[in-house]
Amino acid sequence: MKINIKGLILNTFKESARNKMFYLLIFFGILFALSSKLISFLTLGDAMKVLKDTGLAAINFFCVLIAIFTGINLVYKEVEKKTIFNILSKPVTRGHFIIGKFFGLALTMLLALAAMAVIFFLLVFLVGGGFDLKILLYFFMLYLELLIIVAISLLFSSFSTPILSFIFTVSLYLIGHIMWTFNEFKMLLQSKLWIKFAQFLYYIMPNLDKFNIKNDVVLDLPLQATTILFSVLYALVYILALLTVTVMIFRRREFI
Repeated sequence: MKINIKGLILNTFKESARNKMFYLLIFFGILFALSSKLISFLTLGDAMKVLKDTGLAAINFFCVLIAIFTGINLVYKEVEKKTIFNILSKPVTRGHFIIGKFFGLALTMLLALAAMAVIFFLLVFLVGGGFDLKILLYFFMLYLELLIIVAISLLFSSFSTPILSFIFTVSLYLIGHIMWTFNEFKMLLQSKLWIKFAQFLYYIMPNLDKFNIKNDVVLDLPLQATTILFSVLYALVYILALLTVTVMIFRRREFI
């Protein structure tokens, strides 16, 4: 059984890596990260801070696009091409299929992020900067966020079309970065029922802002170890919950 799951992971990784969109987005991610050097020349202020700010933002943007565009097609393509029947005819359960797809794409995202991170570190080194451990921590936190996005896209891919999965995933991504507004929104509500509903949404929606430490890295602010640890635990629990729901939905799905 372990061999079959390993095969699913490697097959998903190879399939995602062969996707032309994958390489195109990596190319643009690296290109925009490199262009941050030019932007730093044209901007007043600390050139290194501008370089880090624009470079990390570009990498973040394109990695999120890779996670969404590859994730929304993971399950749908298997069902659409009827290859799901060949896979499930082997000693592989639907739960193992979902887990294999997730870890396969997680490996793909690790490759994409590592490629961009290496280029960015070389760029910082060439312009006179040293190795900043906080930047490495930023990439680690970004990877956790990408894994949550992958799990979200996989959830919608298990029962919806790529277009709807894209809309749902992007919507949750955007909501995940404005979760702080829920607390202000609750203060405007009068009904206890609506307040509880707002609290419910706050806890079930992905709080992706927990992984955004770009400003702390760029401004060289101190990072709390407890905050980082809590974010890691939050990511693990949330991903586990998403995968559990995805497996439950996929088990009930009927293929035509």
